[in-house]
Amino acid sequence: MSMFDFEFGDFEDPAGENRINELVSSYESQDSTSYFDSDTLEDIATFYFERGRYEEALGVVDRLIELQPYSSDAWMRRGILLSTLSRHEAALEAYDHALLLNPVDTETIVNRGMTLDNLGYPEEALAAYEKALGIDPLNEEAHFNRGVTLERMNRLEEAIAAFNRCAELSPEHPEVWYELGYCYDRLGDNEKSISAYDRHLESDPYSQDAWYNRGIVLNRIGQYEEAVKSYEMATAIQEDFASAHYNKGNALANLGRLEEAIESYLTVIELEGGDPATYYNIALAYEELLQYDLAITYFQRALEEDEEYAEAWYGIGCSYDAMDRFEEALKYFDRAIALNPNLGEFWYAKADCEYNAGRLAAALDSYRTVVEVDPENREAWLDFAETLFEAQRLEEALEAYNRALSLQPNHAEAYFQQAKALFALGRPEESIRSLKTAFRLDPKTKEEFQQTYPDLYRDAQVRRMLGLDQ
Repeated sequence: MSMFDFEFGDFEDPAGENRINELVSSYESQDSTSYFDSDTLEDIATFYFERGRYEEALGVVDRLIELQPYSSDAWMRRGILLSTLSRHEAALEAYDHALLLNPVDTETIVNRGMTLDNLGYPEEALAAYEKALGIDPLNEEAHFNRGVTLERMNRLEEAIAAFNRCAELSPEHPEVWYELGYCYDRLGDNEKSISAYDRHLESDPYSQDAWYNRGIVLNRIGQYEEAVKSYEMATAIQEDFASAHYNKGNALANLGRLEEAIESYLTVIELEGGDPATYYNIALAYEELLQYDLAITYFQRALEEDEEYAEAWYGIGCSYDAMDRFEEALKYFDRAIALNPNLGEFWYAKADCEYNAGRLAAALDSYRTVVEVDPENREAWLDFAETLFEAQRLEEALEAYNRALSLQPNHAEAYFQQAKALFALGRPEESIRSLKTAFRLDPKTKEEFQQTYPDLYRDAQVRRMLGLDQ
């Protein structure tokens, strides 16, 4: 909605344009005592307003008020200009003056509500919109701005109801579908959000923000191809839209189109300079491409921007680990853990790396820490159990296998490994029961049993107990 909608000749008409230019030139060349009638002053004020020359427009409106001090419309326009200049307290005084002259002017009441909202008085703003709706229940702008205030108050369901009422009254309203898209997005109603953004884009196909927000929702629900297309529309409209390039990179990475993702991230750096998150995402892409040296380079650049970026230290560790440079990897895992000691993922990577480096005792300590900080991690319990088994700490291994199975009772491999521990502890009957459960859950474990224990596999009594000949 234009808040300063004066009526006069169309500037697209050359004659009208020439006329207004002459009026403005005449106004600017005369002193403050020169006479201009109210219609002319309105035209000049609007000329300034539409060109963003708000202080000059305000001066013209003040001249208009000198001519028509009892014009509620002139005082309302003064309020609009003051609000546009972020002089909200003065704007409120102007609206109050206008309402003294015309208490039932709904446009002034709505604008007053908007100013109250800008001043941080949302409840008073809502009261203003309700007053306007009490006078004119079909006032679409009162419904719309009521929705805006409710949205800012995080009363999103009520905001949606207000916006929907505005849309019923004015389906072509220039902003209501965008706001509905945003509210539905905030509530996690993805389909309605996309539908609302699509409706907005029908009337405003060059709204880069709508394309961008639409991409965010599409990316969230896994429609990465469509998300990329939305981000591409946003950047086609606004080439320097860095956030759209960044999110496009994320969507491309989700699609596995890693080289293209890197290009998008590099565009962000060209537009805004380097930042830790963008360098980090480039590093992740190179890591997935198995280009570990480049990955390390960009992880290091992230750390140059933020030396406490724990994930970047961790990423370097993972890259060195992938290159079998375990001792170097461990140094970086330790730096990551020092920054975030309660993240099981860091400890888990360190434990695996220590195991691969042949540091069994250290690996056991790290695995133990993993299951302490992340006790629901079934895979960690299983790895901990297998490492305990390898270290011949059989009773502890059996406890860890039991914990893994309590988290996922239908895991065939865990039952098979549990059977190995039971067998090593001299508990063959329990071992047989665990093996039978493993075979039932996954017949492929029979082949693993044959390879691990070939003598037992050929033993007739064992085969009979396990039902291998049935």
